[in-house]
Amino acid sequence: MSVSLDINDEEPRWGDLDPLARAAIDATLVHLGHDPACFEVSLLACNDARIKGLNGQFRAKDKPTNVLSWPAWDLSPETLGSTPDEPETGTPDDPEALGDIALAYETCAREAEEQGKRFADHVTHLIVHSTLHLLGFDHETDEDALLMEKTEVLVLAQMGIADPYADDHDATPLGVTAVD
Repeated sequence: MSVSLDINDEEPRWGDLDPLARAAIDATLVHLGHDPACFEVSLLACNDARIKGLNGQFRAKDKPTNVLSWPAWDLSPETLGSTPDEPETGTPDDPEALGDIALAYETCAREAEEQGKRFADHVTHLIVHSTLHLLGFDHETDEDALLMEKTEVLVLAQMGIADPYADDHDATPLGVTAVD
């Protein structure tokens, strides 16, 4: 079975985001040893104007961003670069809420084009990234960013998607600067 996924389609240009989002969330959960059917995620498929408002409200940043995440639980580890705490696990009949994700269409499309990536691959990466946030991963420090980036790359490889950081391994970990 798959994750319980509730998508709020505010921006019609997203089309049917369900298969892509479900595959990314399921792959992330399975990679970390969790049964996707035991969890629930809400996803807002919106535009830049909407995410700009959310970014201002929740992060005091007056600009659009590609993705935002609101974890239901604080699973962050006490030690830098350590694996986050395990989430509470629900059941397929009563899945545990992991949190909420919002994606901005224009920013995602622009970034994919600028980076020469397929739109679906870029969005999959962002959903994997934000699912990891829901699971307590972060990129506030270099140690945490390296763990998160490594996990993203492994999940994406299992999905047949190239390493999104391949050209930037000599720079600051991209988890810190490139994926908000």
